[in-house]
Amino acid sequence: MTEKIVLKGLTKRFGPLLAVDGISMTIASGEVLGFLGPNGAGKSTTMRMLAGFIEPTSGTAEICGFDVTRHPVEVKRRIGYLPEGAPAYGDMTAESYLGFIAEVRGFDGPEKRRRIDAVVDKVDLGEVLRQPIETLSKGFKRRVGLAQAMLHDPEILIMDEPTDGLDPNQKHQVRDLIREMSVDKAIIISTHILEEVEAVCSRAAIIAHGRLLADGTPEDLLARSSDYNAVVLTVDAAQEDAVRKGLEGLDAVKSIKKTKAENDTVELRIRPRKSTLIAADVADVIRARKIPVRSMFVNRGSLDEVFRKITVDDKPVDDKAGGKGDA
Repeated sequence: MTEKIVLKGLTKRFGPLLAVDGISMTIASGEVLGFLGPNGAGKSTTMRMLAGFIEPTSGTAEICGFDVTRHPVEVKRRIGYLPEGAPAYGDMTAESYLGFIAEVRGFDGPEKRRRIDAVVDKVDLGEVLRQPIETLSKGFKRRVGLAQAMLHDPEILIMDEPTDGLDPNQKHQVRDLIREMSVDKAIIISTHILEEVEAVCSRAAIIAHGRLLADGTPEDLLARSSDYNAVVLTVDAAQEDAVRKGLEGLDAVKSIKKTKAENDTVELRIRPRKSTLIAADVADVIRARKIPVRSMFVNRGSLDEVFRKITVDDKPVDDKAGGKGDA
């Protein structure tokens, strides 16, 4: 994969405030990076530097080989940017606004019309095309913002909360669109919706206090959950001791915890050592001891738990959770 975005020690200060603290990473064509962090972490500031809206205090950012500070016009030709809030001219209709954007991007005549029609179809704007933007719902305003970012078919898409304000069906549509576009683009999505990361992102980066704390695939990050690959077993309460005795001899089992007891049944969470997959070993013990099982499944862990752990502990990532970025 070709590297499209390269950050080296990217830093931004606003007076005494260190908003972005030495972020380094690369993002290649074909990757969708979920950019995560609590409010005030530095996500939007980083994205604004990439888009050329504000200059770094130090460090560099390159888009398709062009430095964002030294070659701002070349950079802007290659990116589509959806900022937070999707600002637009409220008294313009969606159609006239997209026409204005097309002209700014250098399109006119039949090509301008073709570009507008293509993005209107992709984000399903047809029914409100001739309404003033200020009269549109939050969801439709967001879709107008998506359309303008995509209109010139850029190599890079930088989107701040792209599904904000959309209903579940619209979110599904936009996620499908992002997956479709990611084949030949590098895409950065800032989001607070962790399920969106698992749904569309090939990588996830977590920042807090301006520092990059984790960078890896969603599965890499899930592996940091305390319940990753834990086996959740429901058996009759009378069988609890038999299960515990049977699993005591397995070196791969770290702990067994009762998480629920009701209607003469118990739910046991069996956590593995080093996140190893222990489901087959547990099943072998259950079968050998002929213990009746009500239910059994493997827990994949929770990105929400990992996010809280990383951002609260505020410790940079170790080699296990990525390796494509550093702080």
